[in-house]
Amino acid sequence: MKKINFYKMSGSGNDFIIIDNRNNIVDENGLSNFIAKVCRRKMAVGADGIILVENTDRADFKWRFFNSDGSVAEMCGNGARCVARFAYLNDIAGSNMSFETLAGLVKAEVIGECVKVKMTDPLELKIDDTIELKNGLVSISSINTGVPHVVIVKDSIDVVDIVKIGREIRYHDQFSPDGTNVNFVCHIKDNAIAIRTYERGVEDETLACGTGAAAGAIVMANKMKLDSPLSVLTRSGGYLNIFFKEKEGQYYDIYLEGDARIIYKAQLWEDAWKDDL
Repeated sequence: MKKINFYKMSGSGNDFIIIDNRNNIVDENGLSNFIAKVCRRKMAVGADGIILVENTDRADFKWRFFNSDGSVAEMCGNGARCVARFAYLNDIAGSNMSFETLAGLVKAEVIGECVKVKMTDPLELKIDDTIELKNGLVSISSINTGVPHVVIVKDSIDVVDIVKIGREIRYHDQFSPDGTNVNFVCHIKDNAIAIRTYERGVEDETLACGTGAAAGAIVMANKMKLDSPLSVLTRSGGYLNIFFKEKEGQYYDIYLEGDARIIYKAQLWEDAWKDDL
């Protein structure tokens, strides 16, 4: 029976299965089905996504990132921090590294259990746009921080129906055909905000989202004239730190910093992905 070594890692509550695939140990045939199967909670390992570490001539390594439904994502901030620590611990890269993603080259620095990642520069910032939902017009902002995000500012995010509203916006014609992630943010105090995120591909609320934290921080910095860095309280209870520079409304040199925890190292058996009996 085939066995695949992997790490289970968590970045601020966003959990991932990471596989060293430099020797092509993962079968390309039926790959999306394999990913969806092993990401099932209770039936397999369970995760928000899978990261395959592979060879490239452009950087220390390249990744392929997949959401838990098997779909491809261009970028994932929390996944980037986890894969960086994975690469460092497995002698794939030094403590300062770069790796190739569909969103471009990403630079990372491993500092113990903490990782700081330089994100791609954000695109298409729109502040105070509107969207027509079933219950009427809603004020939104949007930005692409490697993947598209909608940001909705609230006085409180504790009682928001994240899944219902998030799913309606995620599949809205305004963001078709690829859809969008949806974030709800509120100001806590000083340079601290809280965030909740509905993630496309997972199709549910996740405990954290790195690109979402960056999106929420930039929108709140713009709307409230907040300076870098911003501390972002995620649903897991942990904080992500977002660093940035701004000039004439343009945001750049975005860094995401937070924990990248190793949960365990193990082997996947075929039982985890074979067809149900």
